[in-house]
Amino acid sequence: MKKVLAALAVVIVLAAVAGVGAFVVMEGAVNKAVAAPGAPVVEFTVPKGTSGRGLGGLLVTQGLLSDTRVWRYHLFRRGGFSPKAGRHPVSPSMTVAELAKALEGNPLPDDIPFVVVEGWRLRDTDAALVAANLIKPGEYIAAASNPSRFKAPFPLPVTTLEGYLYPETYGIIPGDVDVEDLIQRQLDAFAARFYTPNKDAIAMSGRSLHEVVVMASMLEREEPVPAQRPLVAGILWKRVDKGFPLGVDATSRYVLAQWNDRKEFLKRLRDPEDPYNTRHRKGLPPGPIGAPTVESLQAAMAPKPSEFWYYLHDAQKNLHPSRNADEHEALRKKYNVY
Repeated sequence: MKKVLAALAVVIVLAAVAGVGAFVVMEGAVNKAVAAPGAPVVEFTVPKGTSGRGLGGLLVTQGLLSDTRVWRYHLFRRGGFSPKAGRHPVSPSMTVAELAKALEGNPLPDDIPFVVVEGWRLRDTDAALVAANLIKPGEYIAAASNPSRFKAPFPLPVTTLEGYLYPETYGIIPGDVDVEDLIQRQLDAFAARFYTPNKDAIAMSGRSLHEVVVMASMLEREEPVPAQRPLVAGILWKRVDKGFPLGVDATSRYVLAQWNDRKEFLKRLRDPEDPYNTRHRKGLPPGPIGAPTVESLQAAMAPKPSEFWYYLHDAQKNLHPSRNADEHEALRKKYNVY
C-alpha cells in the first residue's frame, strides 16, 4: 500500500511539474511574437460573425500566430474577448496579447478618400467620380440639378447647386456610393465652413448669398494667391456697381467640355451672345462657374477697397493692378498679356 501511495505521489508531483511547465511555456508563448520587432504592418480582417476562437486559424494562416493552442489558451486566461468585424492594422511583431487587444479596437474605415478640387464644376466632379468607377456618367450632375431634394440653413438655388458644393476630401465607400448623400455632405460643409459663421456678415455685406457665391467662384479661378483675392474682389465689385464689363475670361470657359480647350475658349471670347462672356456683357455671369473655397467666399463677402479698376497676371501668375485704362494697357504691353 505504501508503494502504491508513493507511486501516486510521484505521479501527482510529475503532473504538477508538467502543469507548471505547460503554464510557463504557454505564458511565454503568449508574450512572444512570431517575428522580430519592426516587421511590416499588414491588414487582418475579422469576418462578421466569427468567434474569437475561430480567429486562431486565420491568424496562423496569415503568419501572425504560430499555434492556435496558444491563442485559445490566451482567450481562456483573458476571460473575455470582443473582436470588431472589419480590417485591422496588425504586425507579426505583435505578441498574442497585443494581437487580441488590436482586434478589439476600431477597424479601419471602409471608405476611400475622394478629392473635390477647388474650382471644379459639377461636370468636373461627375467626371472624376466616373473615372474612379464610383458612379455612372451624369449621376452626380443629375442629382445636383434637383436642389429641392436637399436641405440647407440658407436658400438653395432652384435649378442647380453649382457653386454651393464645398470642395474638399470626402470619404466614399466603393460600390455603395450615394450621390445624394455626398451632395448633402458638401452642402453641410459649405454651411459649416462659410455660411453659419458668416451669416451676419453676409447680411451686412450688401450682397445676397448667391451674388457672393458667384463672385467667389470667379475669384477661385482668377486669383491663385488667396491673400490677393480681397483686392481682386474689390476691383470686380466696383466694376459691377459702375456697370463696367468684368472681363473675367474664366467665365467663358465655364460651358466648355474641357476647361483648357483653348480653341473653343477663343471662340467663346468672340461670341457677344454668350451669357457667360464677361468681356461683352455687364454685371455678374448667370451663375457660379465652379466650387469656391472659404478664402474666395470671404474675399467676395469682404472685398478690399482700392484705387484700382483693372488688373492682369504675368506669365508667373503675379498680380498687377492698375488705376486706369492707360496704365492697364501699358502693363499689357510690358508683360505681353492679351
